[in-house]
This record gives sequence, structure tokens and C-alpha cells, in this order.
Amino acid sequence: MRLSQSQKISLLIVFSLSLLAWSLYSLAGRGGDASVLTEEGKRMIKKIVKTEEEWKSLLTAKQYRVLRQKGTERAFTGTYNDHYEPGLYACAACGNPLFSSEMKYDHGTGWPSFTDVVWPGAVELFEDRSFMMNRTEGRCAACGSQLGHVFDDGPPPTGRHYCINPVSLGFKPAGKEADAALGIKAETATFAAGCFWGVEDNFRRAPGVLSTEAGYTGGKTKNPTYKQVCSDKTGHAEAVRVVFDPARVSYEELVRLFFKLHDPTQLNRQGPDFGTQYRSIVFTHGRDQDETARRVKSELERSGAFGSPIVTEIVPAPEFYPAEEEHQQYLEKKRRRTGVDSGGCGTAF
Repeated sequence: MRLSQSQKISLLIVFSLSLLAWSLYSLAGRGGDASVLTEEGKRMIKKIVKTEEEWKSLLTAKQYRVLRQKGTERAFTGTYNDHYEPGLYACAACGNPLFSSEMKYDHGTGWPSFTDVVWPGAVELFEDRSFMMNRTEGRCAACGSQLGHVFDDGPPPTGRHYCINPVSLGFKPAGKEADAALGIKAETATFAAGCFWGVEDNFRRAPGVLSTEAGYTGGKTKNPTYKQVCSDKTGHAEAVRVVFDPARVSYEELVRLFFKLHDPTQLNRQGPDFGTQYRSIVFTHGRDQDETARRVKSELERSGAFGSPIVTEIVPAPEFYPAEEEHQQYLEKKRRRTGVDSGGCGTAF
């Protein structure tokens, strides 16, 4: 269809106005046609208000361009794309907690991806019609800085995909500082249930678990290596230290998960793995944990759920020695590297 001269001029005017609107939108840092998409159950968040000159003095040039002027980092160039250390991701501008490492996954886009926020309302959602597209923009609920975009192509159970610019994030390793930022009074549990690769992988995926660490405990050798423990001469068991939020998952639930993850009737072995380093143990941190673990074990013994006597030991937790880095999140690293979920232990990288 041929356009008349007047039609061509009209289209040119519309296009020019669109470009002008986008320019004003970018310069304003918050403009455009942006309607808040509200969610129920939001946590009360203190609003942080600063002038743009104040933000410029606080942020690097790159941070200001992305956080305040709605810029975008190039894919596969940011700090946190391949970062999987346990901890908390917060807004780089104001420190508002946004995402936990347990919510992070590899979407393959080249930007850090998360399935959910640490609490409802941590990220505010806005319609973004820039570049003639219809997307959902995510902004920090505390300071209004742009974080990235939110899509509906994420994995279950949320189906959400928070695609975030790395420069929009700060990171606090798992520990007291991260827990304090979230208002969490974290607790620790320690379990030995055979090869620690699979045990760690399953506990790390459990809701309410903040971090996991593979290691060695229960023996006499100081600072043992994997090779030494595998010799069955150190007295240590391969174990997993679990840091969890008791407001989201109880210690009893973790104990019950422990019994589901392995065969507690096998003495000094699990499946094809033989040796005392593969024995079944609950290492308790305090009297409450000891009582809970013994109660659950007794209940399972009375039920006959396993058909044979349970040989799981329940002992106070001694010193824990973290395993070498190559054994931390072993199966998750393998999945990211090969794209294959082996679902167990005993296979090489």
C-alpha cells in the first residue's frame, strides 16, 4: 500500500515524538508511562530520598548510568553472573536486601537471575514501554533505583525470572552481617549421610536453608584433606553444615529430610561407598537439637519405616573442617558445566 505525503509526514511526527519521549524518560530516570504493579503482603520498607546530585556523588559513573538513568550492562560482563557464594544480594545504591543466593540460578542470559525476592515488596514492579516493547521493570523499593527486568519464563515454583544488572547489586557473604540485614536469627545443623556431594545438594535446595558447606568432622585429624578422609584413617565423616532460618524451616523438618536422603540402616557405608567416613550421624548443636533428633529417630524406629534397625549416631557437634573448594556445591557446578544432572555422587567432573 502506497502512503500519501501527508501520511508519511504523520508517521514521521509520531516516530519523532516517540524518540523525544524516550529521551525525556531516560534523562528523568523515572519518567515515562509507568504504572506501579502492586503486590500484597509487602514488608514495611523505609524510603530513601536523595537528589540526583547526591546519587552522583555516592555512585560510580557506571552505577549511576544503570541505577538512576536506566542503562543496561552488556551480557556476560558483570561481576555476579557466575557468582554462587552463599549470601545476600542487596541494592548497590542503598543496601536494601533484595535476593538470597538460594534464589539464584543460571538462566543463560548473561545477567544474574533469581526466582524470587527475599520478601514481598523488596522489588517494585513497573510497566516499561521503552524501545516499543512492553516489559516489566524492577526497581528497588527503598530508593527507586533500576535493577533490571522481570519475566515469566523462570523455573518453578515461582515461574519468575528476575533478570538483574550486576552493577545494581552489592553482596554480603552468608553470616552475621547478611542475617542481620534480613532480620534473621540463623541456626546451624550438621549431618553426615554418606557422600557429601548429594547430601549438600539436597539440603541447599530445601526452603529456609540459607547456606550449606561440605566438610569433615567427628575424627581426630586436624585440618584433614579429602584424600586423607577417604583413607578411612582420620575418624572423620563426610558431613554437611547447614545454616537455616528457623522461622521458615524447623530443625525437626531438616532431621526428617536427613533420614529421607539416605539409608540409615547401613553401617559405615551408603550404597557402593564403604568406610566409616560414610557413616550416618546427626551432629547436634545444643540440647534442643539432641532431643529433637532422638525423638524423630525413635519415632521412625517404632514405625518400622526402614524395615531394619536404624544405626544413625546422635552426638554433640565437634570441630568442623570445611572441605576443599572443589567439593563445595559439587553437583551444582557440574550441572552448570555439563548441563547434565547426574543426581548423585561418584561421577567425575
